[in-house]
Amino acid sequence: MSEEEASPWLKAAEKFFGLILLIIGALGVYYTFTSTGALDVYTGFFGFLSAIPIVLGLILLIAKTEE
Repeated sequence: MSEEEASPWLKAAEKFFGLILLIIGALGVYYTFTSTGALDVYTGFFGFLSAIPIVLGLILLIAKTEE
């Protein structure tokens, strides 16, 4: 394999996608825990599912793209 340098646009896209995932996950967690009456016993389940994009977004924001 040739040693190609990663495009700066690829790095920016990775960080942007991580930020979008972080925002989507935060909105999911917010709406999950503000509607606990409607979700009843499923609040924890949907809270966990909403936390997954937050974790993925943080990983994308923290990870370093190969240079």
